[in-house]
Amino acid sequence: MTTFTPADERQHLTLLGLAGFASMASMRICDPMLVVLGQEFQVSTGEASGVVSVFAVVYGLMQLFYGPLGERFGKLRVVSLAVTACALFSAITALSVNLPMLLVMRGFMGAAAAGIIPLSMAWVGDQVPYERRQETLAKLMSATVIGMMSGLWFGGFAADTLGWRSAFVLLAVMFALAAALLWRGRQKSPVAASTQAPTLIASFRLTGQLLAMSRVRWVLTVTAAEGALVFGAMAFMPTHLHQQFGLSVVAAGSVMMLYGVGGLLYSQMARRWLAWLGERGLVRTGAGLVASGLLVLAWGSGVWLGMLACLMTGLGFYMLHNTLQVQATQMAPAARGSAVTLFACSLFFGQSTGVLLMAQSVDMGWLSLAFTAAALGVSVLGWVVYRLVGRH
Repeated sequence: MTTFTPADERQHLTLLGLAGFASMASMRICDPMLVVLGQEFQVSTGEASGVVSVFAVVYGLMQLFYGPLGERFGKLRVVSLAVTACALFSAITALSVNLPMLLVMRGFMGAAAAGIIPLSMAWVGDQVPYERRQETLAKLMSATVIGMMSGLWFGGFAADTLGWRSAFVLLAVMFALAAALLWRGRQKSPVAASTQAPTLIASFRLTGQLLAMSRVRWVLTVTAAEGALVFGAMAFMPTHLHQQFGLSVVAAGSVMMLYGVGGLLYSQMARRWLAWLGERGLVRTGAGLVASGLLVLAWGSGVWLGMLACLMTGLGFYMLHNTLQVQATQMAPAARGSAVTLFACSLFFGQSTGVLLMAQSVDMGWLSLAFTAAALGVSVLGWVVYRLVGRH
């Protein structure tokens, strides 16, 4: 493992944060567009949600490859290549002339973006001691949360005013900037892959060995459930705010930014939250906030309740999710790159499943019931994770 000075560590964290910002913006930018995309391509909102689910499916599938690639060629090198590919695919996505082309290009974007945040987390796991890791991951999370907020807002704004294609043009510019800075940063402080790095075949074999470990399996299982319940619901929050709360597309995206504000409230005070509540307390509080937020969103009325619901859900999710992130970085320290990318694979396969299930409910007008079911599921999930974290 390459040894970094504190200055090198800060520089690389900043660059990885910029890349994570753009990656998360690209992931969430279509959420507030679903109604507009459905109208433009003359399909239902549920059918238009394929632009969200295809991104998640491919994102998750590619983790099976990025883990071994990161172990073999170096995590920062692979991240730099992935960001460069994102810039190219984002530009092409803006040229989509029909829904099938848009779906294909969103798949390519998911394939490229998959190599950014999970390998960045794995790099933090390699470089940062465990006692500083939750705080450091929370700082990296701040950049991704702001990216999510920006994607949600600009996706709605672009769809309402400039046209949805302009959102992907801006994404292409952001990715290009992040790629240029990453390559420049790597040239100033080159990081070579370890001479002991395993071959790709050995890395894929290692994935099977990881799945044989009980601790890895439980982390991946609860993470998949988290992705299905929370991310599946999140994809349709702007649609619900538009249809049930009477907000415009851009206003719905703006209210959804409070989900990210909740994440920032957690990430900026991660050390204090941990000191006040402990890991298990974070899990219990986080699950309670998410469940409450989803119930308020499902059955509340009025913009203020919608805003409160988004804030509660965001704060609670990041309390729960950051705890699982830390568990992921430590569940197999000898193969952290593969382990963390498996974690991301599980999360986004769960998300794609949740989006597909939610898509059925939105077309049948059952979205409030689906949010209620997700709230109950998160409550059960919180209880399970609370017990499992206590064992380790």
